[in-house]
Amino acid sequence: MSRLTHLDEQGRARMVDVSDKEVTARMATAVGTLTCLSTTVDQVRAGTTPKGSVVSTAELAGIMAAKRTAELIPLCHPLPLTKADVRIEIDDELPGFRLEAEVRTSGVTGVEMEALTAVSVASLTLFDMLKAIDRTMIISGIEVTSKSGGKSGDWSRSGQS
Repeated sequence: MSRLTHLDEQGRARMVDVSDKEVTARMATAVGTLTCLSTTVDQVRAGTTPKGSVVSTAELAGIMAAKRTAELIPLCHPLPLTKADVRIEIDDELPGFRLEAEVRTSGVTGVEMEALTAVSVASLTLFDMLKAIDRTMIISGIEVTSKSGGKSGDWSRSGQS
């Protein structure tokens, strides 16, 4: 049975000591979707939503959130990110939006939480900016799709390596 590393011997929450871990290049990607009415997608595409450029605002919010993950998730280590990129694409088949984040650092711990936070906050920002015109929206499918670096090596959802 593996021991949970965020708990001490008495079961209290603690930040994991990563002092002895090796610095490596770390990367993680995450995705998610926001489904909505096709009329909402049409308004976003036409740039006629009440709150303006919702996609670029949500992408920026996701980047900002990745940089502040340690302030939001209690036991995350603050990391000096070297890259945080959020891309939001319209998907008429959903209908809605597909979100993807890529986060990188050179450090002693991974950036999976930063990638997940970026997608989550970008999704929430889209929701906030569009809720006045569409109350049917659903945020879903937020998941890590790949990670690299560190002792455990590389992994991708598609390759399950």
